[in-house]
Amino acid sequence: MKLSRGITPVFAAIFGMSVLTAGAYAAPATGTWLSENGGTKVRISDCGGKLCGKVVWLKDPVGADGKPKTDRHNEDQAKRSRPLLGVPVVQGMAPAGENKWSGRIYNADDGKTYEAHVMVINANAMNVQGCVLSILCKSQKWTRAD
Repeated sequence: MKLSRGITPVFAAIFGMSVLTAGAYAAPATGTWLSENGGTKVRISDCGGKLCGKVVWLKDPVGADGKPKTDRHNEDQAKRSRPLLGVPVVQGMAPAGENKWSGRIYNADDGKTYEAHVMVINANAMNVQGCVLSILCKSQKWTRAD
């Protein structure tokens, strides 16, 4: 009986440390991320408990006409002349599990907004998935840029 009482505090201490360190190693989704093709950086922030993000860098920020690239494919014609830099792309991502968020993502390549899911893989990698009708999904791996 004495042995089990001696082991219990040690086990509790080890278990407690493992729980505390597991949370410490969870990587945040906030920060600046580079898209899979290396052409865009998105800064993701905490917006009232949800994730939001905007374009903060483009590999090629200027179009063939020598002017800054614009949101020319946007379904809202009034937004087609706005510069791509600063365009909100990650929208209202709510927590959906450990290191997971769900919300919407805007794709400036086609001007459409999709149901989306984000999952932090580790401190330097995140999976970003956009879906149509919750069944047709496309994923990208973004890497931390800051």
